[in-house]
Amino acid sequence: MNLVLPAGLTAYAEVAASTANLGPGFDSVALALGRYDRIEVETTETGLRVDVIGEGVGQVPTGPEHLVVTAIHRGLAVAGVCAGGLVVGCHNAIPHSRGLGSSAAAVVGGLAIANALVAQVDREPFTDVQLIQLASEFEGHPDNASAAVLGGAVVSWTEATTGCTPPGYAATRLRLHPDIRLFPGIPELRSSTAQTRVMLPVQVSHEAARFNVSRAALLVVALTERPELLMAATEDVLHQAQRAPAMPASADYLRVLRECGVPAVLSGAGPAVLALTAGTDVPAEAVDFGAANGFLTAEMAVGAPVRWNSGVATGSSGTGR
Repeated sequence: MNLVLPAGLTAYAEVAASTANLGPGFDSVALALGRYDRIEVETTETGLRVDVIGEGVGQVPTGPEHLVVTAIHRGLAVAGVCAGGLVVGCHNAIPHSRGLGSSAAAVVGGLAIANALVAQVDREPFTDVQLIQLASEFEGHPDNASAAVLGGAVVSWTEATTGCTPPGYAATRLRLHPDIRLFPGIPELRSSTAQTRVMLPVQVSHEAARFNVSRAALLVVALTERPELLMAATEDVLHQAQRAPAMPASADYLRVLRECGVPAVLSGAGPAVLALTAGTDVPAEAVDFGAANGFLTAEMAVGAPVRWNSGVATGSSGTGR
């Protein structure tokens, strides 16, 4: 029987946005971005209250099906505890349905809250490895979840399985080159990952696979040691062109950025885009083109690892890991 958490425990978590499917690194290479959702929770005897501030107000559910709540309960159950009731406050800054990892942030944030709660009843919090596994089980792929857990740039993968064995997920962090600057272009237009993923072919040619394997290998070199190679390293033939019909404005903006000599990729499943430079600004003409087509393009810092505290934060950035 699971231990019931006492009423009055408080917890806080902060989790970054992320950009995944980075060019040729489909379902593998991702970056955390310096925009954060913040979650505050208090345990109660019974009931559930979910308050949403910022992104998603009036659009996301406020009951037990809320993704943060689902992740909290999942984390608590795995840890062998449960909560009679919860008051959950979600302060959302990550845009929803833009390809910026809002769902992964909700899942990782909820699991981090579970960490902060179980730590108060002498249970062992989840390690980063365990957080990546649990969060990726929600997502079905580990790239956004890994970036949200580890921060920075990550390479993630799914372990090969046999029979009925559930998939294992893992990731490692890359040491991002200090000259690399990130410029997300975020549109008002929204898109669903599920809707655009069905546009991808079930099979690809040997030629296309060979091309992306070479570019994915080069991408790791460019991100860590040779940022001047980013233009070639961000080329892709597996997923970006295939999604273009669903988001023509994003495809046009990518084309203009790359014609201006700026390495740029679709962010996740879109419709946001990401420009990466080796220490330079994005040319004004490209930024202006994006603005004329509904994209707000501005530099954003690299995101930090997920942070959690046992007790609602008051401005400190301490982490329980």
